[in-house]
Amino acid sequence: MSQSTGRVLALLEVLQAQPGITGPQLAERLGIDERTVRRYAAALADLGLPVRAERGRYGGYRLAPGYRLPPLMLGDDEAVAVVLGLLAAERLGLGIGTAARASALAKIERVLPAVLRERVQAVRETLGFTQPARAGGLFDVRHLLSLGEAARDRRRVTLTYRSWRGEDSERDFDPYGVVFHAGRWYASGFDHRRGELRTLRLDRIGSVSVGETRFEAPAAFDAAGHVVAGLAAVPYRHEVEVLLRATPDEVRRRVPATVGTVTPADFGARLACRAEHLDGMARMLAGLGWDFTVVCPDALRDEVAKLGRRLVALADTVPG
Repeated sequence: MSQSTGRVLALLEVLQAQPGITGPQLAERLGIDERTVRRYAAALADLGLPVRAERGRYGGYRLAPGYRLPPLMLGDDEAVAVVLGLLAAERLGLGIGTAARASALAKIERVLPAVLRERVQAVRETLGFTQPARAGGLFDVRHLLSLGEAARDRRRVTLTYRSWRGEDSERDFDPYGVVFHAGRWYASGFDHRRGELRTLRLDRIGSVSVGETRFEAPAAFDAAGHVVAGLAAVPYRHEVEVLLRATPDEVRRRVPATVGTVTPADFGARLACRAEHLDGMARMLAGLGWDFTVVCPDALRDEVAKLGRRLVALADTVPG
């Protein structure tokens, strides 16, 4: 295959992956000039491939809507990357559905050369994980696509949402970003109904409609950080504050950000969080292995003492 033919095929692959890519971007990606890009696009059109060149701010090169190309040829590394990604999606609980994963894997394996297909299947059959599979919350993938598009284009959406109490509502929402965390998908942004920043779970969204109204997101907004901080502030029954004899960095490495906030203290670190069950909090603190002082609540001291007595009793127990 000649160098020019290879670049024409490379152009086709880029158009599949990035519809709307501009001429200058294509030229830089393929290492050619813009005039050659136009010539290669015309060559694809001559072969019957509907390549369109659109002008304007949101213009660029793309294939005609609805046109389907034959299956792509994947190299060994590419095929393995896709298969492992689908297997990891199941393990992480990405919520894309068992049927969709199985169908995608079957289609990929169907177009692989026989030798590579057999090797990939061997990996699937023998692959093990050290962590259990997560049961991710099921959601409508179309909502994820709509919110991702709206966040990129800075367009306000109107959505229906069911709260944790089971109450349905309609709200205008400025999505700043979408986040996957611990088996669930979230949208982080400004909720005009509440007049504040909110984190919404995608599995509680009933419908999404992308509007024409545009918004400006805060500079350098950290959507993932906002989701984590919001989960740490969930209003559980007990407010907990503990002083730990460890550096803040040591505590942050052991205590997830979703559990609570860590700040420096005179002799170590201060952990502030909320907990539904204090017996579980006592076990977590004991498991960290550092000396600690309970600031509040008093009931947590009782749970720590109860755990200590139980451990002493177990230590005195002998077989038989």
